[in-house]
Amino acid sequence: MRTLLRLKRLMPEVRWTMWQNRSCSNSSWSLESNTSILKHLISKITATGPISVAEYMKEALTNPVAGYYVKNDMLGAGGDFITSPEISQIFGELLGVWCVSEWMAAGKSSMFQLVELGPGRGSLASDILRVFSQLKAVLGETDISVHLVEVSPKLSQFQAECLTGDKMQTCNDDQPAYRSGSTHTGLPIYWYHRIEDVPRGFSVFLAHEFFDALPIHKFQKTEKGWREVMVDIDPENPEKLRFVVSHSPTLASSILIQNNESRQHVEVCPEGGVIVQKLASRIAEDGGAALIVDYGHDGTKTDTFRGFKGHQLHNVLEAPGMADLTADVDFSYLRKMTGNEVTCLGPITQRSFLKNMGIDSRLEVLLMNCHDPSTRAQFIHSYDMLINPEKMGHRFQFFSVLNQGRLAQYKGMQKNTAPLPVAGFAELDV
Repeated sequence: MRTLLRLKRLMPEVRWTMWQNRSCSNSSWSLESNTSILKHLISKITATGPISVAEYMKEALTNPVAGYYVKNDMLGAGGDFITSPEISQIFGELLGVWCVSEWMAAGKSSMFQLVELGPGRGSLASDILRVFSQLKAVLGETDISVHLVEVSPKLSQFQAECLTGDKMQTCNDDQPAYRSGSTHTGLPIYWYHRIEDVPRGFSVFLAHEFFDALPIHKFQKTEKGWREVMVDIDPENPEKLRFVVSHSPTLASSILIQNNESRQHVEVCPEGGVIVQKLASRIAEDGGAALIVDYGHDGTKTDTFRGFKGHQLHNVLEAPGMADLTADVDFSYLRKMTGNEVTCLGPITQRSFLKNMGIDSRLEVLLMNCHDPSTRAQFIHSYDMLINPEKMGHRFQFFSVLNQGRLAQYKGMQKNTAPLPVAGFAELDV
């Protein structure tokens, strides 16, 4: 925790701006009426029978022609949801301090890759890079680069405009990255479709509201055993869809349910498991850390699959491709999938993490240097949104994956003999 305190002292005069005025925000967009995915799904189900919820989500969200994430800018006040980085840049700057803190604690590698999965409009990366710029004295001559994993052409365009201006170019098809450029602060930046394409090396991975949008399988326990919940055509209305329970076991229900599962209804995200395995493998071999931030639970919840449209709950089976589909992240499943070569911390609530990172001190600095009443009110409102237990404070969870060597020296210590030396996951000792 000394590292975090040192970084705080090096950032005494951070200037804050209201989130509405941030250069990465853009709410001038609209959704076009789109029934092509529904027709496509009806044709598929008619030909081959009911499909899994995972296949339904994949088509609705990432269909290359009309998928929700492919066609739309869904973030911000004019979209379907607002994320923490869009509410206040304090959030992103504290995560930037966390990244530098972990780099320092891991031995100050000469190479430092910042890798973000699903970067939204680039707001979080922008805030983090501003922290990097302010901490040049700490980072020194470190070879820093930025790597964004993004499948949405529309969002990647917003990210490029936000982070590079016009300092970008399209890469050739034979290159791992599909776009590259230089950030406003002069760092090389690259875009990829897959995690596998990101170069190997010491990396800090960030995944903010990324895992919740990955396809899930839904299962129901019946008198005959576990059965998968499927999506079928409604026989009373052939232009609508409905949920059904499979009559017999599916491949997914046979291999994805844990033997000791006690819940009656379970959601499993195998794609999320594969991704966290890839992150764990890289962290174990190359060093670094991962910070996963999402709404979720530790293996306790059941039916969390839902849709959002225009900041309101939306029927998940209506107008596929027109609304965001999401499910709470099961952090107990991610922990199991990381294996034995890394160390996992959390999940802990967003409120606890941000308070441990010093959000209260940041707010004090902000208010001390601001005399406009409306701006001060906005700062306080944003702070409340982030940490209030009834808002985002307990809804969102923080989960970290670390190289085992990061905590090796503390393994022999008894519990409570010393504070956990990972910023955000222990109370800030001031």
